[in-house]
Amino acid sequence: MVALNRSDYDSFVEDPDPRYPVVLIYGPNRGLVSERIETLLKNLRGKNADDFTVVALDGDALASDPGKLSDEARTIGLFGGKRILHVRAGGRSFVEGLKPLLEEPVRETVIAIEAGDIAKNSPLRTACEAAKSAAVIPCYDDDARSIGALIDSSLLRAGLTIDRDAKETLVSLVGADRLSTRGEIEKLIFYAGDTKKIALADVRAVVADASGLAIDDVLDAAAAGDSKAALRALSVARAEGTSPASVINAAIRYLAALHKMSLQVEAGEDTESVLKRGRVFWRRMDDHKRALRRLGSRSIESALISLGEAELQSRRSADLADVIAERAILSLAERGKRKGA
Repeated sequence: MVALNRSDYDSFVEDPDPRYPVVLIYGPNRGLVSERIETLLKNLRGKNADDFTVVALDGDALASDPGKLSDEARTIGLFGGKRILHVRAGGRSFVEGLKPLLEEPVRETVIAIEAGDIAKNSPLRTACEAAKSAAVIPCYDDDARSIGALIDSSLLRAGLTIDRDAKETLVSLVGADRLSTRGEIEKLIFYAGDTKKIALADVRAVVADASGLAIDDVLDAAAAGDSKAALRALSVARAEGTSPASVINAAIRYLAALHKMSLQVEAGEDTESVLKRGRVFWRRMDDHKRALRRLGSRSIESALISLGEAELQSRRSADLADVIAERAILSLAERGKRKGA
């Protein structure tokens, strides 16, 4: 296969190298897989290509008829020119039909294979990675750096800029899937309208999971033992429409994850490694480190029991839910001041 650097993946689909007539695009980031395969097909066709130059094929159907892929690859197009086969891989292997085309490519045909999160030892990956005629492009979940670059490029095309705190917040709110991230950015661009600069308030107003940021602020402050900051963040969360039940349930999930990490740290593991393995978002790493320093596993267990009781009380007394949630958050903040309590 052609050895591509990660930084070259997008440039390859924008300007495909004709020396590699087979291209495999795969990975767990389905949005990014879809985006790159569509970009590749568009650039392979060119501006004047006929619609029928792209032939869609189902991988599972090809598995039942191994010779069909070769037949399609060697078919001469009605109007001449290059022929593009877009193969969507399924659960069955069609590698037996692909191998002859990897060994002796049909230069007038490009085979673009779209696949999901296939294993390293899968026949499809193994065959393509071993072939000199194939380019392999993995699509893993976006990280903070790639999300930031996507935000910058999208806003640049729209003629917009973004404040630094707004960008950091947007990066923390969107998911790791490229398709959903683009959707949130497009909503933000539409909301901005004629405004030339996007501010933090715009991000909070538009992005679907903005309430999650407010809850994160509550929990990070409480676990760090800062009761005043926790109450301020709780007020913001409630003003943004976050229910008391959501706050309590988020606190239970947060402490359950923190408890697992605390046990690992107490067993002698490096805190940084534990946080990375727990997929803690980079923007919250320092907050989690502070929480782990202040709260031991026994203290977290006790806090979880208290939160469970608060969740039950809030359901039994809905009219007191706000007070119950506030008391639960304050209790967590106070507990953070006496490690091992």
